Amino acid sequence: MEECRKLLPMSANRLFLFCENSFMQPLFSQVCCIDSGAGSGQYNMAFDLRLMQAFADGAVQREFGEECCLWRFYSWSPPAISLGCNQNPSEIDHARCRAEGVDVVVRPTGGRAVFHADELTYSFFAVTDLPNEAIYRMVHETIARALAGVGVTAEFCRSQPDFRARYATPESVSCFTASARYELQAGGRKLVGSAQRRQGKVLLQHGSLPLSWRHRQISRYLAGASRELVAAVDAGMAQKTASLDEFTVAGYADLVPLIVSAAGQSAAAGARMLAPDEVDQLGLANVSIT
Repeated sequence: MEECRKLLPMSANRLFLFCENSFMQPLFSQVCCIDSGAGSGQYNMAFDLRLMQAFADGAVQREFGEECCLWRFYSWSPPAISLGCNQNPSEIDHARCRAEGVDVVVRPTGGRAVFHADELTYSFFAVTDLPNEAIYRMVHETIARALAGVGVTAEFCRSQPDFRARYATPESVSCFTASARYELQAGGRKLVGSAQRRQGKVLLQHGSLPLSWRHRQISRYLAGASRELVAAVDAGMAQKTASLDEFTVAGYADLVPLIVSAAGQSAAAGARMLAPDEVDQLGLANVSIT
């Protein structure tokens, strides 16, 4: 127990003890969930930013309680490439993306490029003073429990790369060729890639779980890439990344309710999917994107 307290300290009216062999005691009053389905790259990133702003403005808390959190689930149509907020957009061949109907969008979070095709994407939002690493681990533990429900064993990555050194190399263009501590791996390869952004006490974390091999096609859209660079990126993706279809026939519709159920263990009132009229009450269309 002492090790848990060192990782995540107790705070007033909240207790979050996280150990190797246990899940979590209630941290939130309730977990709200939204399944927004498929959307364009611009729509998906705008939705995440609006939800983050709705937490910052207190709109979510007024509707669902001061200590609520929210998960959003979505996918991408048409396919899209998202870039980390600090990534050089010239690394991507925008003309080819336009010609092939692939959106290009910048995420509000950091990290490297992701090709979103067949995947389950999640976002998590909360007002919390807990360390970013604590939420990172909790969110991935939730997803790991859901994956176990479809027979997939996912484990934490235990090491932390030197990302500053890595980002200086051309082959680092893809998010999925390196795993951060507490990201999820299956069979020793990265299965879930995530990133965070904090605005005061409001934390956004979102990430991708590829359902098929198509996320590896990112090398197709690199700008001015030599054959050697394309080969290096392809080799890195093949060696270091995984997709859900390698381990199970389960997909988006199977995993979402399992994640909702697992997420409910972090809240006193459990988790529930919001109805469309409840989402409308948040007034997301009127929240400015900054």
